[in-house]
Order: sequence, then structure tokens, then C-alpha cells
Amino acid sequence: MFELPPSCGTAVSLEMSTAESLPSSAEIVIIGGGVMGLSAAYYLTERGIGRTARGDYSGILILERNTLGSGSSAKPLGGVRANFSDPANIVLGQRSLAVYEQFSETFGVDIHLNKVGYLFLGRTEEERASLEQSAHEQRLLGIDARVLSPAQAQELNPYLNPDALTAACFTPNDGHASPAAVVEGLRRALVAKNVQICDHTEVLDIERTAASITAVLTNRGAVRTSTVVCAAGAWSKSIGEMAGVDLPVEPTRRMIGLTPQQDQAHCPPRIPFTLDLSTTMYLHNYSRGLLLGISHAEEPGFCREYSNAWLAEFNAAASIIAPELENPTLASGWAGFYENTPDHNALIGPSLTVPGFFYIAGFSGHGFLQAPAAGELLADIIADTTPFMDPRPFSATRFSGVGTPWKELNII
Repeated sequence: MFELPPSCGTAVSLEMSTAESLPSSAEIVIIGGGVMGLSAAYYLTERGIGRTARGDYSGILILERNTLGSGSSAKPLGGVRANFSDPANIVLGQRSLAVYEQFSETFGVDIHLNKVGYLFLGRTEEERASLEQSAHEQRLLGIDARVLSPAQAQELNPYLNPDALTAACFTPNDGHASPAAVVEGLRRALVAKNVQICDHTEVLDIERTAASITAVLTNRGAVRTSTVVCAAGAWSKSIGEMAGVDLPVEPTRRMIGLTPQQDQAHCPPRIPFTLDLSTTMYLHNYSRGLLLGISHAEEPGFCREYSNAWLAEFNAAASIIAPELENPTLASGWAGFYENTPDHNALIGPSLTVPGFFYIAGFSGHGFLQAPAAGELLADIIADTTPFMDPRPFSATRFSGVGTPWKELNII
């Protein structure tokens, strides 16, 4: 069971069970049972993909090597935002936020959406100009994005040292929510449609001919299929290799700390999700405490053991930006993965060389907040319907000479 903090509402029970038997065939196999794989599956059903003669969607099979939401989706609290610098990312964030705003009505699960806003901090004149340009791009797409003075930023987050800042960009309609609750809501919707879900099922290989994919081999047997979606998060590179597709995704450990929960009289002030562009330090409320973190220097790899190695960099940043938070007392910590691409932007699309292979991966730390729109976009591609946005910037071929890598500034 995923237990939410006391002020966040009722705990969400992730009622996951492995299917008694692995189906021998499926119209489409989705590898990865995190928020990306589940979102893609949901929007595929909305487009009629996987529908059988019985009227259900058992033609879709989701394979998860562990339990649903246990990979990159396993974070304790996920940011949701449209506060980006590039229009493509703004659209994905904006469209996903709209889904999260209606999630409890659509899926029957409260995701504890807390619209405290996002506050990106700038400490140089170059960063100030970048934040102004980002806010301009967001406003063109209908986002309420405000460039603030250092003093105005401190009014929103009293921990901040205004003398260290040049400007800030605030988007009041952004915030954070519970990834575990989102996973559970999607799971319930898919189970209701009879989508097949097999957890504790590890993919070992993908069989194919020159013309098509023929099967997915797992530790529980083979599944005949001609269509595969890689939604394997940090493990996507190896899945791509099985199909002969280059997916440049590297897992990188990220760690956060949680301060002790306080009684009501001593709760931290309500603050936006606050991120410093220069140091990558970030913080936000977590029930009656704070969640603290920084994208510290870390070699790529699959180590997910928590340590306090990040604290030295956090303390150095806090001493400048938020001195009150230097050397924090921590009650607990957590380690998870970023699934990074070389340009830190997502991979969404079809393979141009292996028919029937599709991918939705490499979100580089902003997957949860883009998952609904990303899943919808991939479903549009697979269903061969007109997508709501141009998917070409997200093609993995941009790293092999077809297309161009691009830079997103509002990431950490």
C-alpha cells in the first residue's frame, strides 16, 4: 500500500496481481507498467485499439517486470506544470495538467492535486532573460506565466534570499500530485476495460523478421504480437536493443530528503514548487514538512540505494538561495531514477526501421507531468489519426541525423 501523508487524504491501495497465465498472443504489447505505459494503454482504448470481438480491450497486454508504478513512477510526489521554455514541452505539460485537474471525476481516484504553482528562480542576467522569454512563450499558449522581482518571489516563498536572485517565473496553476494515485486510477480504468496486465513479467527478447515483429519473449513464456510499445522508463535502452532500435536513454539516480512532519502550529509555510536554475536545488511542501532535493552530480547507472551524498551540494546551494534550509534535519529520504536522453527531452514515436515498434520514454525527470498528453500523442500515432500536436520533435532519430536535438531550459 502507498501511504499518503496525513493531510493528503485516504491512502491508495495498489491492488495489483499477476495474471494466472500469460496470454499466447496480443494485438499490442506494452512493455512497462508505469504511468507512461498505462497512459498509452488508456488512450489506445479510447481510440478503439485492442478491441476484440467480445467488445473488451483484451487485445492490449501490459508487461511489467516488477509491480505497476515501481520504476520511475515510484516517486513520493510528482510535479505537474506547463512551465517550460519550448512550445512542444509547454503543450505536453498544459494538456496533461488539464487531465490531472479532472482526474478524480474521470477515473474515480483523488490524486491530491495541490495547485501551489511553480516558481523558477534566476540568479544571473542571462537566466532573467531566459525566464522572461519562457514566460512569453507560455503566455502565447494561454498559460498564466508571470515574471517576478526577487522581492515578489520571496513573498511567495519566505525561505528565499532575494539578494541572490535576479528574477523568477511563476505559474500559479501548476503544482504537484500523487503519482501512485494516478497509477491506481489508470489501472482501475484499464481493468474495467479488460486490458490484460501481467506484473512480475520480465521481457527477455523481442523476435522479429526483416518485415515485422513476431513475438515478445518473457520469463513466463512467449507472446505472439506484431506491435510493441516500449514504455520501460530507465530500462528502455535495453528494450530498444532487443528490437534493433537505438533509444539513447540512461538511468541516473536522483535523491530527495523529507523533513520531519510538524504539528499544525509549526507547519512550514505553503510555498510553490520552487526550483533554482543555477544550482538545480528544489523544494516544496510535503504534507506538514518539506521535500528537498538537488540534481547532484551522478554517474549513470541502475543504483537506487539512498545515501546522503546529495546533501553537500544541496547545502552549498541553500547557503546562497535559502540559508534557513542549509543543513536540514531529515526524517527520511528516497532514491529514484531520471531516464535521461542526451538533450533531456522525451522520445515519442514509431521506429522508422522496425515496423510495429513504438516508444514513449526518456522524459528526463518530467515524465509524470507529461504522461497523459504523451500517452495520447503516442495513441494518435499508433491509431494513425491526426495528432493534437506535431510529434516529429520527439523522434529518436534526432540523435542519428534525422531531425535535430533541442534544448529545454526550464529543467533541472
